[in-house]
Amino acid sequence: MDIMQSGEAKFQFDRRHIKAILFDMLIAAMDTTASSTEWILTELLRHPQVTKRLQKELQEVVGFDRIVEESDLENLNYLDIVVKEGLRLHPVAPLFYHESMEDCVVDGFHVQKGSRIIINCYAIHRDPNVWPEPEKFSPERFVGSSVDFRGRDFQLLPFGSGRRSCPGMQLAVTIVRLVVAQLVHCFEWELPNGIEPCDLDIDEKFGIVTCRDKPLLAIPTYRLKK
Repeated sequence: MDIMQSGEAKFQFDRRHIKAILFDMLIAAMDTTASSTEWILTELLRHPQVTKRLQKELQEVVGFDRIVEESDLENLNYLDIVVKEGLRLHPVAPLFYHESMEDCVVDGFHVQKGSRIIINCYAIHRDPNVWPEPEKFSPERFVGSSVDFRGRDFQLLPFGSGRRSCPGMQLAVTIVRLVVAQLVHCFEWELPNGIEPCDLDIDEKFGIVTCRDKPLLAIPTYRLKK
């Protein structure tokens, strides 16, 4: 809106462009949000001690008399790093496609103008030179860390970086945080058929979005005051 009203745009910016941007935001935040939520819940079921710590934070901040609201999110620090670790270990968009706008040299490699470049976000997030025990789900690795997922820290890029980063990032992160918080706060969860947490599968199905190979199944028990 600021660009349209300033008159400084290099092209005619009208309601059609605003509609397209909003459409991109909503579409980009649908499958990715659902998959991210499912992966984070999977890891919480596999790590009951993390779930208990998250529930303790939710109890202290929110209490048992109501559900989590969006206004609570800024006070839920452990939830923040749980979501951040889930996005690191299970980026739902594992590959990013870019094109070189001009000739350049990257780490000694000459990249010609017009070259298609594929960035392997999945490999970056599991690089042992950057992440100790990269295959381990450990939210505590982000305690005291300034590393963020908004594209400024290149070791964590679940939404890409720069002008081509995901337009639905803020919407998606808010939804994931809120849904995960509400599900963990409102319910106790257990696996069906006597499955042990360590035996819960984490097989992936690759596509435009990397989701679980099989849908997550869990049994909820209501825990708030009725």
